[in-house]
Amino acid sequence: MGETSAGRIRAASAAGRWVVLTTVLGSTMALLDSTVINVALPRIGEDLGTDLAALQWTVNAYLLTLAGLILLGGALGDRFGRRRVFVVGVVWFATASLLCGVAPNSTVLIIARALQGVGGAMLTPGSLALIQASFHPDDRARAVGLWSGFGGVGAAIGPFVGGWLVDGPGWRWVFLINVPVAAVCVPVALRHVPESRDPHVHGRFDVLGAVLGALALALVTYALIEAPAQGASAVVIAAAVCGVLMAAVFVQVERVRAEPMLPPSMFESRQFTAVNIVTLCVYGALGGYFFLSAIQLQVVAGYSALGAGTALLPTTVLMLLFSASSGELAQRIGPRIPLTVGPLLAATGMLLMLRVGPGDASPSGYVRDVLPAVGALGLGLVTVVAPLTATVLASVDTARAGLASGINNAAARAAGLIAVAALPLLAGMGPEAYRDAGEFAATFRRAMPMCAGLLVLGSVIAWATVRTPVAPRKDAARPECTVHCGVSAPPLEPAPETGPEPDGA
Repeated sequence: MGETSAGRIRAASAAGRWVVLTTVLGSTMALLDSTVINVALPRIGEDLGTDLAALQWTVNAYLLTLAGLILLGGALGDRFGRRRVFVVGVVWFATASLLCGVAPNSTVLIIARALQGVGGAMLTPGSLALIQASFHPDDRARAVGLWSGFGGVGAAIGPFVGGWLVDGPGWRWVFLINVPVAAVCVPVALRHVPESRDPHVHGRFDVLGAVLGALALALVTYALIEAPAQGASAVVIAAAVCGVLMAAVFVQVERVRAEPMLPPSMFESRQFTAVNIVTLCVYGALGGYFFLSAIQLQVVAGYSALGAGTALLPTTVLMLLFSASSGELAQRIGPRIPLTVGPLLAATGMLLMLRVGPGDASPSGYVRDVLPAVGALGLGLVTVVAPLTATVLASVDTARAGLASGINNAAARAAGLIAVAALPLLAGMGPEAYRDAGEFAATFRRAMPMCAGLLVLGSVIAWATVRTPVAPRKDAARPECTVHCGVSAPPLEPAPETGPEPDGA
């Protein structure tokens, strides 16, 4: 295939630009839908007449299937062809998005969101795998940089775009806009992106592990979301118990399988385990924060959806501008200080959100109360996210870098999932709380210190457990996605390329 053969494309060529375009379009679809949905929630609830539990499921149905299947999605691409699985993922995601956009009720919307997560699990790792496999070795770092940079821009403006769509054509277009994007993405992928696969992949897929993990998350999430309305009913208790038992079975299955989805040996590294615990704390807090603050800004402070999306922009813009510099600083001073200080700065931002109340939709109210909160949060995330990814990669050998990054990404999404389910219960939010400004404001004041406390816990764990090796490991991988806005999960990093097969091999 000449210039367009797998592993031979140059970044400056027309073929290279096409590959970057289609992978950015695909990954940005999934990235935007995981961030802009929070801004649309109050309008969705009003239009479909749903309670708070349905809004929680609207967020969590997507996170559930995405977190449960993202490791399997990457393995499918390696086995059956990265372009093929990526294209299937884009088509699947767009079809589910169309179903979300025309959903007549919350039940259909929740089911469609779960289907979206399945598509996201195929296209999210697939987009980066295509970049890694398609480009000439000398140009891969540059191509990954372009991919992560453009993806970072998309993530940064996501809340603004979501708010504009909600206030303009309506919340349904948050989903429907994915259809024309996919209509551009798929033909470009089929025409310009070479097929590749990993010829060294062998063995069976750990479908059982993926199903058990997803079921455990689903049952625990169900118990947490339904508890405020049903109390300690037999159904809620049974779901919680079965979820915990399913998690135990999942751990046991992964221990005995020859090729598990989540190899227990990964956690023999003390640093890898510690950083993933910090990840759970950081992204659990972020998941709860972004879910509740978007509602707080609209229901309590009086912002429009566009205003709320714009108000949150400084957080992601700061990450876009300074994440690369933060990564470079962490390489010089080591990860311990950034992973300790970053969560504390972010916790400060969350506590400052307690100042946000009625009347803060005015320019003076924004500058006085909202901007310091989102600014401090942004600085905290700038400080912590890049070193978090770098430390995950440095704690394993290069051959396992892709798996380590996938585990870290899935852990972050699972943490957000549990936080969105648990926080309203812990804060005492009733099913109709988001319709009442007074009730929501009172429960929001209880929820933000919980999120901040989770970040403080992550900071303490980082200080106590994370160490900088005296001599950096020679076989350790280093981050390639230096620009990112990972408010829902840390960036996926590419696995080392072991020799892609050209089309027809």
